[in-house]
Amino acid sequence: MKKVSIIICSFNEEKTISEVVTSCCKYNKENEVIVVDDGSTDNTESILIELKNNYNFRYEKLLQNKGKSWAMAHGVEISVNEIILFFDADLSNITKEHFESILQPIFNNNADMVLGQPSETFIDYRINPFKSFTGERALLKNDILPILDDIREIRFGVETFINLYFQAKGKRIKYVLLKDLIHPTKYSKTTSIKATKEYISEGQEITLTLLKNYDLITQRIEYLIKKANRQTGNRFSTIQKEINNKLMMLKDKMKKIR
Repeated sequence: MKKVSIIICSFNEEKTISEVVTSCCKYNKENEVIVVDDGSTDNTESILIELKNNYNFRYEKLLQNKGKSWAMAHGVEISVNEIILFFDADLSNITKEHFESILQPIFNNNADMVLGQPSETFIDYRINPFKSFTGERALLKNDILPILDDIREIRFGVETFINLYFQAKGKRIKYVLLKDLIHPTKYSKTTSIKATKEYISEGQEITLTLLKNYDLITQRIEYLIKKANRQTGNRFSTIQKEINNKLMMLKDKMKKIR
């Protein structure tokens, strides 16, 4: 079975980083765990240094905050395994089943990228329009390597870009529900004013990513058209075969009558 490199990108997540790293290490003893500290100014560093006394993981401390996308790209660059699993640093109530749910479709070759949606969020998973932006995602390292330089400077639009790229390439994307996994909103982590400003900023970043990558959107549309044409062609082919078979049967019956 292919091995996994779990990449945790953290910026000032002192309240949850211990549980996240501990869970990743405890439930993935055969896999690589990488923590990229994106220039945290709280107690994240001291917590991680203490954790290294009891758990085996690679700790990368960035001296300056460069953004989530830069940290993600850096984590992929230094990883050693074939499968990449990105895991957010602000999660809680993590279980072994969460890792199994998101990784199994990759192991079984049923998907090229799996997006895991925590069930405990402020929007119901079934109607959540933002579930494709989730930070919990598993994919093959070889599929993301070609776009590392592209995603490095994207910041908050990184998930959007990765989704567009995989869709444009015709990759199989699967969504899974990570039952009882808790992902806090920004409103529970900071003031309402600051949280609102951060959501607006992220929305602008995502919109900018869409505008900058119009070519990927075009590729995605072209792929869907080709896929639809292939499916239509296959249906016509099936119908044609059925018609031919019926004609042959009819000819045989005519011969017998004669």
